[in-house]
Amino acid sequence: QVQLVESGGGLVQAGGSLRLSCAASGRTFSRYAMVWFRQAPGKEREFVAAVTYNGGRTSYTDSVKGRFTISRDDARNTVYLQMASLKPEDTAVYYCAADRRPYYVGSYYGTEVCDYWGQGTQVTVSS
Repeated sequence: QVQLVESGGGLVQAGGSLRLSCAASGRTFSRYAMVWFRQAPGKEREFVAAVTYNGGRTSYTDSVKGRFTISRDDARNTVYLQMASLKPEDTAVYYCAADRRPYYVGSYYGTEVCDYWGQGTQVTVSS
C-alpha cells in the first residue's frame, strides 16, 4: 500500500519557521517529481513548490519564493519543505503529492498530474 504521510505542521507566530516532512512508503518515488500544495479555508488547492526526480530543479509559486525551500532525500524516501519568514497568509493545510510523469523536469505542476497524496498537515501562522 502506497502512503505519503506529512508531518511538522503546527502553530507559529508570523516571522517564524517550520519544516514539513513527507515520508513515502510502499514504493519509491525516485523517478518522479515531488510536489507540495496547500489549501486554505474556502480556497482551491494551490501549488506551492516542487522538486524534480533528481533534485536538480526546484519550482515555487511566487508568493513563497525566497522564503520556502523544497528538498528531497531519496535514501529516506522523504521530501521536505523548509518554511521561513512565515506570514498569516501561509495558513493552510499542506499536502505533498507525487507527480505521475517519470523524469519530468518541466515547470508545470498541477493537482491533475499527481497520483498519490498525503492526508495533509495544518500550518497556522498567527499575526
